[in-house]
Amino acid sequence: MKEQIHNAVKILRDGGLILFPTDSSWAVGADATNEVAIEKLKVLLGINSPECLEVLIDQAGKLQSYLEEVPDMAWDLIELSEKPLTIIYSQVKNLASNLLSDRKSIGIRVTRDVFSRNLCTQFRNPIVIASANKQGMEVPRNFQTVADSLKQSVDYVVDYRQEEKVIFTPCSVIELGSGNTIKIVKE
Repeated sequence: MKEQIHNAVKILRDGGLILFPTDSSWAVGADATNEVAIEKLKVLLGINSPECLEVLIDQAGKLQSYLEEVPDMAWDLIELSEKPLTIIYSQVKNLASNLLSDRKSIGIRVTRDVFSRNLCTQFRNPIVIASANKQGMEVPRNFQTVADSLKQSVDYVVDYRQEEKVIFTPCSVIELGSGNTIKIVKE
């Protein structure tokens, strides 16, 4: 796993795209602070809307680096969630501008997956991800369901977990608004 992380980090630092397993699916990832890399990701997957993108970080404490203010409720939600949870935040900072929606918001997930958490730690930057599928296609829950054309289009494919038939746990998505209001986007 160490060599896979080293190789993936090098590609990310060079502005490339990687295909790797997260806690909810196989995903294509790029440096969330690199506008050129994010555009490459959007073009590859046919993404027109930033709402299809989310950011992975390795620990909740790093939220303060990317948000003007972390809502109090976010800490509890992250700690208590039993499955992958993406929270949509507003008042985002220190991320590439083409990553943000018209409302200047983005979904951020603190990953608990061993590989993606270690990848984020070694990369020392947030990683923007999108499910490894074209718009309108089924989310790839194991490596065998990722399209061969996509595997050949990224700069690096992580070997870790490719043989597993495991079905990943789908991610829940919620939006935190002012006054700690919660909107469930996807259960």
